[in-house]
Amino acid sequence: MAAPAPPESPRIPFAERFHSTGHGGFARAAGTSVTCRPVPHRAGPAGPPCAASRRAGRTTVARTAYLDSDDDPRTVGSSSARLRLPAGSRVRYARLYWGGDLRPGGPRAARDTGQVLLAGPRGRYEEVRADGPIGRRSTARTDAYQASADVTALVGRGGPGTYTVARAATGHRAARAGSWGGWVLVAAYENPREPLRRLTLWDGFEALGGKRRALAVELPGLRIPAHSRGRAGVVAYRGTPGTHGKISARSGRITPVALHGAADPANVGPQSMRPNSGRRAPGRGTYHNALGFDSDVFDLTPALRSGGDRLAFRFTTRKAGYLLGALFVQADLRR
Repeated sequence: MAAPAPPESPRIPFAERFHSTGHGGFARAAGTSVTCRPVPHRAGPAGPPCAASRRAGRTTVARTAYLDSDDDPRTVGSSSARLRLPAGSRVRYARLYWGGDLRPGGPRAARDTGQVLLAGPRGRYEEVRADGPIGRRSTARTDAYQASADVTALVGRGGPGTYTVARAATGHRAARAGSWGGWVLVAAYENPREPLRRLTLWDGFEALGGKRRALAVELPGLRIPAHSRGRAGVVAYRGTPGTHGKISARSGRITPVALHGAADPANVGPQSMRPNSGRRAPGRGTYHNALGFDSDVFDLTPALRSGGDRLAFRFTTRKAGYLLGALFVQADLRR
């Protein structure tokens, strides 16, 4: 008998998923599930040119198609990305997040939100099922969702290398708001050569936009010393370069500090950019613009200069808004 489908909820408050202290850090791999479909001769009513959309960060591409990185006719929407781990690392915990817009795909796409296929380096596909509630929020323009599952055993066996995700439910035909979707593999690892760090992973399903222009997420119990170094990673959906959102953080009593990263020099928040740690895997379906799906890592060091027991994040938006799915932090405990 098949396992019952996980429950769905339009809002899942953020809560801690994983917490550890040790020598190691976080690594991630991310891929997009769809790409814009090239239109011959002219853009016309079908949408902007495909190449321009990939470069400029457009998410309102009317003609989209599933990616196919594995050339397997039995799979749909497959994309691959490389998980990079320092030599000598051991995976302590790994979690796969996937999501997208179901509206272009209709009822059939909506039935498959709770499961995907995941293949590790040199491995075969294994079915992965969501092990908790699925966030799903429908509006007049989109039908967005996020699901996730513990994949520690699979990633522990596979180690570093290329991971492929297929059959992540996402629509791909013409839609008023465009089509988008993707996945992120977050892995906490141990390595005796890495600094002693506090690692924490939080997730949920929260929407910003409309009347809700800000969201605060507070991470307690970190006990971070002053002048530490750190990074923060975010998983989000439906963001565009025109979202004009910002992310700030503070520890102790300092003034909140705007976070910056290689993909976001001006701190424009989640904006459908930079899957796979900003490194493109040629031919594997990883683009600078991920069409509405976002995975970014920010430098947290300026926000840690005073240290403290708590770390407070504030996410804001001024326009269309976005959906926040996960937040992971690593902070050094020794300089």
